[in-house]
Amino acid sequence: MDVIEQIRAANAGRDPQRLALKYAAMRADPFGFLRGSCALFYARLPRGGVFKSAPLAWSCGDLHLENFGSYKADNRLAYFDLNDFDEAALAPASWDLVRLLTSVLIGTEPLVAGAADATALCRVVLDAYATALTAGKAYWVERDTASGLVGQLLASLRARKRPAFLDTRTTLRAGKRRLLVDGRKAFDATADERRRVTRFLGEFAATQADPGFYKTLDVARRIAGTGSLGVERYVILVKGKGSPDGNYLLDLKAALPSALTARLKTPQPRWATPAQRVATLQQRLQAAPMAFLRPVVMDGRPFVLRALQPAEDRVSLVRANTGHLTQLMADLGRIVAWAQLRSAGRQGSANLDELIDFGSRKKWKPALLDAALAAADQLRRDAAVFNAACDDGALKA
Repeated sequence: MDVIEQIRAANAGRDPQRLALKYAAMRADPFGFLRGSCALFYARLPRGGVFKSAPLAWSCGDLHLENFGSYKADNRLAYFDLNDFDEAALAPASWDLVRLLTSVLIGTEPLVAGAADATALCRVVLDAYATALTAGKAYWVERDTASGLVGQLLASLRARKRPAFLDTRTTLRAGKRRLLVDGRKAFDATADERRRVTRFLGEFAATQADPGFYKTLDVARRIAGTGSLGVERYVILVKGKGSPDGNYLLDLKAALPSALTARLKTPQPRWATPAQRVATLQQRLQAAPMAFLRPVVMDGRPFVLRALQPAEDRVSLVRANTGHLTQLMADLGRIVAWAQLRSAGRQGSANLDELIDFGSRKKWKPALLDAALAAADQLRRDAAVFNAACDDGALKA
């Protein structure tokens, strides 16, 4: 398999300025490479065994440690859940799991004593997932009782005030806010981009109960994530509940076909647009849908509109100890199971009884762990090939 051609094809047509940032993030370490090479990961995935026999489930598609996080739902409460659905699709339940386990093996390398400890964390994920699936009831991480790293994150989100959050993403002069364009979270939008986004949001606002809420104050090109860097994306500052401290930030992101569908033989629903797929499956899989989430069309192209979700609203593993990591892995395993249970029996996915039966079986867990270990080894080799291609100029944004 030609690794560089796979990566080049997956990123064709993207904004060069943000694609350069993506390639830099992929070069930083193997975990960054995993985040930025979802299509390649699934191209490498075995087609037999548990990857064929597992029941079908609605899947995040790009599941890894950084695609869990906290957010404000449309009921204004904070949740910790899956939070990226660009690649969401109907797939064997094992597909999300093997990508998550691979990310655990790669992403915890700097934090654990050795490979045996990382493997033990994978077993925690698998056991928590299987136990939750066998229970057959979809729950969510309780905000008031969450502890460890997730509890700390939710507590910080509850304590955060809107003006303080706005101050991190905007500048305030003479009582008016403007987006902070710093080359890390945002680039300047062109005059044409500002006109297009402002016109779109004005038309959208006219269909809403409170059109004034969506009055556009500023527009910038958003920098966020790794896998989607280079896709057309904007952060929009709107009037909200009043300037300057009642302003809101919205995220408008182009929706593309899932990277999984090229590798899936499973028939997928006929979505009206990729944006409808992303928004529908996010609403279906999350415990409560994110604020403002909906599929939209701008200039004839599908986009997903939602509240801006800060990158900081993810668990930081930098200072995590073994106890913190173990508890987090159990939380992640349960969250995946709850999402699959929550969406069971919908548009071709397995029903509850089939998922419960899968969770109660034993043989698939060691097989899935072996596959993740092999995937992690292959990913390290692919990352080395990618780095060499960047070094000799064979791959440029």
